[in-house]
Amino acid sequence: MVSINAVVDLSVIDRVAIVTVNSPPVNALSFNVREGVFNAVEAAKKDASVDAIVLMCEGKTFIAGADITEFGKKMTGPSLGDVQNAIENSEKPVVAAMHGTALGGGFEVALVCHYRVAVPSAKLGLPEVAIGLLPGAGGSQRLPRLVGPQVALDVLTSGRHVSSKEAHKLGILDELAEEGNLRRSAIDFAKKVVAEGRPLRKLRNMNEKVEAARAHSEIFSEFRKLNAKKFRGLQAPEYNIRAIEAAVNLTFDEGIQVERKLFLELMQGVQSAAQRHYFFASRQAWNIPDVPADTSTIPVNNVGILGAGTMGAGIAMNFLNVGIPVTIVETSQTALDRGLRNIRTNYENTAKKGRLTAEDVERRMALLTTTLEFGNLSDADLVIEAVFENMDVKKDIFGKLDRIVKQGAILASNTSALDLNQIASATQRPESVIGLHFFSPANVMKLLEIVRGDMTSKEVIATSMQLARKIGKVAVLVGVCQGFVGNRMLGQRQREANKLILDGAMPWDVDRVLYEFGFPMGPFAMSDLAGLDLGWVKEKSSGSTLREILCEMDRRGQKTSAGFYDYDEKRNAIPSPAVEKIIANFAAKSGKICRPVSDEEILERCVFPMINEGAKILEEKKAIRASDIDVVWVNGYGWPVYRGGPMFYGDTVGLDKVLAKMKEFQAKYGDDFKPAKLLEDLVARGEKFSDLKILS
Repeated sequence: MVSINAVVDLSVIDRVAIVTVNSPPVNALSFNVREGVFNAVEAAKKDASVDAIVLMCEGKTFIAGADITEFGKKMTGPSLGDVQNAIENSEKPVVAAMHGTALGGGFEVALVCHYRVAVPSAKLGLPEVAIGLLPGAGGSQRLPRLVGPQVALDVLTSGRHVSSKEAHKLGILDELAEEGNLRRSAIDFAKKVVAEGRPLRKLRNMNEKVEAARAHSEIFSEFRKLNAKKFRGLQAPEYNIRAIEAAVNLTFDEGIQVERKLFLELMQGVQSAAQRHYFFASRQAWNIPDVPADTSTIPVNNVGILGAGTMGAGIAMNFLNVGIPVTIVETSQTALDRGLRNIRTNYENTAKKGRLTAEDVERRMALLTTTLEFGNLSDADLVIEAVFENMDVKKDIFGKLDRIVKQGAILASNTSALDLNQIASATQRPESVIGLHFFSPANVMKLLEIVRGDMTSKEVIATSMQLARKIGKVAVLVGVCQGFVGNRMLGQRQREANKLILDGAMPWDVDRVLYEFGFPMGPFAMSDLAGLDLGWVKEKSSGSTLREILCEMDRRGQKTSAGFYDYDEKRNAIPSPAVEKIIANFAAKSGKICRPVSDEEILERCVFPMINEGAKILEEKKAIRASDIDVVWVNGYGWPVYRGGPMFYGDTVGLDKVLAKMKEFQAKYGDDFKPAKLLEDLVARGEKFSDLKILS
C-alpha cells in the first residue's frame, strides 16, 4: 500500500488498484481528498500491473459530498471536475464501491465511474436542493441519461436518498455487494468486468433515454403543475428542472454549461445563502456550550403523560413510534377513551397510506397504557404534563408528581408560555424539572423547544436533547420568559396584524402579504382554522374585541363556515363583506380613521418587530445563538426556509433598515416599536446578528 497523501492510499490486489479515501468524519471532497484521488487514479492508470481501478472509502461512509465549508472560497489544487475527468477518461475500467451514503458531489463522482456497486445498506442521492442548489458537477446531466428524466426529476427536486435496492432496480448500481465485504466484492466485480471485456460505460455518451423524452415536453410542464404547491417560493427546484430539461434538449457539453450557469446563479443568490445558513444552524442548535457532549444522561425506558387531549395524544405517539412504552393519565374514562381512539385513528390513517403495516399499528398500540390513577406513574423515567395552560393547575399537578414519581425521574411541562421556574417551585426537586414544548400537531411538527429553568440540571438537559433526537425532533434549548422564543416573537406579529386591520388593511390583505412572503398561511386564516372560540367564554364575552364580536355572531372559524372569512362547502376561504363592515364599525367606535395600507407596511409592521424581539431575547440570553431563533421559526411556525429565519432575514434586509423602520414606527405608533439595545448596538458597530458570539 502506498500513501498518496494524508487521506488517500493506493494498493493493488489481483491486478485491481484500490484507491481508498480515509478523511473523517464523512470523506467530504476537500482539497486533500480531491488531490489524493486525482493523483492515485493517475498513478493507477500508468501502472502496467493494473487492469482495473476501484474507488472506495474507509470509515462510516463513501464520499458524502462537497466540503460545504469551501463554498464561496477560492479553489486550490485539482477541481472536482479535474478528478471526474481523470476517472471518466481512464482507459481502465473504474468501479465506485459505496457504503454508508454517496451524496451530492460523492454521488457525482460515482456517476463518472464506469460501473457502480454498493452494499445493500448504502444510500445514494443528490440532495443539493435542500441547500438551495442543484448538482454542480454533472449530476443533472448524467443521471437523466442513466435513469431517464422522470426519475431524475423526482430524485433531484426532492433531494431524497435512494436505497441501494431501488438504485439497483433503476440501473444506477450494476451490482449489490455483500454487506460487510465491500472491498472483496468490488475487486471481484472489477475482475469480472475485465474478464468479460465489458465496455467503458460513460454516462455522458448514453443518450437513448434523453432523446426519447425530447418529443414529450409535457413531462416537465406536468411535473411543475403537480408540484406547484410544494415548490412555492423556492428557486432551487425550478432550476433543477431546467437543468434536466437541458439534459434532454441539448448535447452533454451544452447541458454542462447550462448546469454550471444555473448553479452559479443559485450559489450567488440569497435563497441558497439562507438555506445553507439554516443547514448549519439546525446542526449547531444541538451544541450547548455549558453542557458537554459527555454529560451523563438519565435512562428513559418509559414515559408518563398527563392529559389525553390532542396535545397529550400527539406527544405519546412520538415515544410509541420509537418503541418507548407510554402511560397516559386522565381525569375521566371518557377523555381516556377519546385519546386512545384518536391515537389509533392516526396510526390507521397512516397505515392506509402505506407508511405503516397493520402489525406496526398493533405493536405501537400495545406499548400504550391508560389509567385514571396518578399513582401508576410512580416508576416513570419521564413524566410530561400536557394539561390546560393555567399556572395554578400546573403547580398543583407538579406538587402531586413530586410526591408520587420516583427520585431521579424527569418532570416536564409542555407549557407554551408559562414561567417554568414557578412550576418547578411546586416541587422539592427543581433540578429535575424542564420544559418540553411540543408544537401542534405534536406527532407531526418537528420543533421541540426545550426550556431550561434556573435550577434544571445539566443531566436533565442532556437527556432531553438526546431524547428529542431519538424521537425525530429538532430541539432548541431556550430560557424562561413569557412565551419563550417562538410564541414571544409570534405575539409581536399578532399584535400588529390585529392593529393593521383597524388601520385600514383587511384580514385577507394581511394574510396575502404573509403568504406571498412564504408562510403557509396568514394569521387570520390560521385563527379561523384553529377556531376563534379557542379560550373564548360566552358568559364573559363583552364585545370588546373583534374576536369576541365574531364569536358572539357564531362566526367561530372554519367549523361554523364563517370567521374572519366566509367558507364554502369545501372550506375554501372567501373574503367576507360582513366582516369588512364589522371591522369598519369597530374601528369607527374605537376612534380609528381607516386609510390605505400598503403591502410594504403590512410586511414591515408584522416582521420587523419580530426581529426586534429576537434581539431582546438575545440581550436577555434566553436563546444561545441568533441562529437558534431561526431554527425555532423555520420548524415551528412555517417561516420559509429560503428566507433563513427572522434573524437571518434581518441581516439580509440590513439591520440599519430594520432599526430605521422601528424608530419610524415608534414615532407613529408608540413604544411597542421601541428598538432593542442590541439592535442599536449592532447597527452602530456595523455588525450583523451572524457576527454575535455564543451568548452563554
